[in-house]
Amino acid sequence: MQKYPLTIDKFLDHAAKWSGTQEVVTASNGNVVSRLGYAQLRERSNRLSGALLNLGLQQGDRVGTLAWNTQSHFEMYYAIMGCGLVCHTLNPRFTAAHLAAIINEAEDRILAVAADLSPLLTELLPLCPHLEHIIILDTKEKPLPVFKNHTAKVCAHEVLVKEHGTVCKWGQFDEESPAGLCYTSGTTGKPKGALYTHRSNYLHTLRALQADAMALRPDDVVLAAVPMFHANAWGLPFAAPVVGAKLVLPGRQTDGESLAKIMRDEKVTIAVGVQTVWLGVIEYLDASGENLPDLKRVLIGGSKCPDALMHRLESRLGAEIQTSWGMTELSPLGTIAPPNSAGGHGSGRPPMGLDLKLTDVNGVTLSEQRGPVGHLKVKGASVVGQYYKAKTTALDSEGYFDTGDLASIDENGNLTIRGRTKDLIKSGGEWINPAEIEEIIGAHPAVALVAAIGRPDPKWGERPVLIVELSLGKTVEPADLLVTLRGKIATWWMPDQVVLIPSMPLAATGKIDKVRLRAEFNKGKYAAA
Repeated sequence: MQKYPLTIDKFLDHAAKWSGTQEVVTASNGNVVSRLGYAQLRERSNRLSGALLNLGLQQGDRVGTLAWNTQSHFEMYYAIMGCGLVCHTLNPRFTAAHLAAIINEAEDRILAVAADLSPLLTELLPLCPHLEHIIILDTKEKPLPVFKNHTAKVCAHEVLVKEHGTVCKWGQFDEESPAGLCYTSGTTGKPKGALYTHRSNYLHTLRALQADAMALRPDDVVLAAVPMFHANAWGLPFAAPVVGAKLVLPGRQTDGESLAKIMRDEKVTIAVGVQTVWLGVIEYLDASGENLPDLKRVLIGGSKCPDALMHRLESRLGAEIQTSWGMTELSPLGTIAPPNSAGGHGSGRPPMGLDLKLTDVNGVTLSEQRGPVGHLKVKGASVVGQYYKAKTTALDSEGYFDTGDLASIDENGNLTIRGRTKDLIKSGGEWINPAEIEEIIGAHPAVALVAAIGRPDPKWGERPVLIVELSLGKTVEPADLLVTLRGKIATWWMPDQVVLIPSMPLAATGKIDKVRLRAEFNKGKYAAA
């Protein structure tokens, strides 16, 4: 058979040839600021590859991107990966010190930064003395920002392409070459890097596009409300061009009003993002009385969605809610409920290319894989084998990666996440699973977000605390929330405190940031209700 390396540049090549006029649309505050076809995007990205190489970069060098979901970031993705460089996506919501540690560990030579992040860049640059070039994205304004006491050369994206861009031959490297670098969100510990290869991302894309997974089609209009700086926006910048679907990038703003406007104006049929994003959309729709008549499916992930919230989303959006589970280390798709499944499938089944198993606390595979709760481990072509620059493998003796999740699998193979092992609360020598408490409280109509965390206790070691963010305009007595738990959990699992807060601390992925939540609670930021 022909030698056909599985490299990411082929995605945009295919889109340019067979869906060349199909658009990638970028919005800001819900208004379109750019739209360009895949053929033109391919030409621009290719010339940008030439510009990067003309700056002296060589295959395998890392280029950091600190940017939002925009056309410029999309072009950077393909320009970097297409010529054999490594696209290191960075979370703009990290602190400068946090970002600097990651940039320095990755040894990024260039940093591409959204124009509106100049204040963060000013704080960041003194901490990253080895950066050689700064590329400013999403602007044509002059003059460019000036950064004192740093030797990095600053250039606008458009000027770089115009003055240094040259046609470049893509794909001149092995399919096992590194393509992207993404660090975990750090919600449960120190961020760790997952280094994706061209082959792993290629196979992940084919897995995501299966009929029982994302199932994108050429006539779909796909809104990527999940950030491109985390786990490749769940693979949408790859999957949408492959099938020739229209891709809508919302820019920095993902508030309910901005998303509802661009979804309505561009006739979005499939929207992808975490559940907290869609809560904002339905609250805006409730207030405005508007609807989204073209919307067919909403793909959610990030954390388990309570059934009550899922039904509320389906009812108000008038669309099917498709649940999923994944991790940065999985590129990120793990399991997904099939389209038109009518709920009741937990986080769905693993598409072909990923295997699951449940073990006990000592890593011994459970003899019965259907029903019991166990420690979830995964194996596949797009699963990390070793963290970036780690000296030891991340796999067990059978080649499975430990996700850190507790889970169960029903008789039909549907996965349900039962909690994180790091979130378990040990009280009096016994374990309390906060996920079970959160699921019950999350079904309360007044509750928007909920987290159960452990607080230090001199007698029991730890005791559970219930922290709740209420839905807009809703009220509830803390005692009533505890009543909701009675008879559904063991009495010694009952939280000792209930804390109502105006907004839950979230990671950029939309997950509740329990590391920050515990730290803030222990510092006395939150008062018990």
